[in-house]
Amino acid sequence: MDNIFLSIAVFIFGLLIGSFLNVVIYRTPRGESIAFPSSHCTSCHTKLKWYHNIPIFSWLFLGGKCSFCKEPISKQYPLVEFLTGLLWLALFVKLGWVWYFPFVAASFTALLALTVIDLKYYAVPDSVNFFALTMALIQPDSLKMAWGNPVASALLAAGGLWLLAKIISIVARKEAMGGADVIVAGTMAALLGFPGFFLALFLSAILAILPSLFAKDTMVPFVPFLALATLVIYLFDTEANALLGWIIYG
Repeated sequence: MDNIFLSIAVFIFGLLIGSFLNVVIYRTPRGESIAFPSSHCTSCHTKLKWYHNIPIFSWLFLGGKCSFCKEPISKQYPLVEFLTGLLWLALFVKLGWVWYFPFVAASFTALLALTVIDLKYYAVPDSVNFFALTMALIQPDSLKMAWGNPVASALLAAGGLWLLAKIISIVARKEAMGGADVIVAGTMAALLGFPGFFLALFLSAILAILPSLFAKDTMVPFVPFLALATLVIYLFDTEANALLGWIIYG
């Protein structure tokens, strides 16, 4: 019973984090402060009351419109809040109440922000990217990590991917991969270790195939697929490793 109440509390806290995440998603690509000014309508710029910022419920109560100018409020706001709450709950169910849970949740929350920003603006802000990496590094050493250390795993993955990108760029005579993707790779390895990192890379490529086929000449952001694959492998690492073992050894 206590665990149920704790899970509900974690979900609600995730909703609150999601409300702040919307601020990060809106302001960071614009180079604005995420602290000042306080929350306001993006259309009429009127300062919002506290009861306008209750996750999900405020949007529903207001009918998806600003209380002052009646301009529509994007469905992104309640969606991001709900997804963040669901994300925190899923990670809590996976990890339980361990000391590094908030850091893992914060890293995946930042990856969610990067996902939405990349989908909307085709941009990956360094501030959010490095925050995700920093939070991912704050974990206990694990046997699934390279050399038993998340920092070493991140360095190995990011360094290896950077070197591969440089070689491909020289051969192809054009930029093969952005620096933002290398940082994301470090975050992935810190969270997943090995072979989880390679499984997530493979899964992200599979997930990106269909959108890439339909996109034609339109650019397809890859960070969302990296983030989703990382979450899937993190939550189902046992099953993923068992599947890998079956593929290799039969």
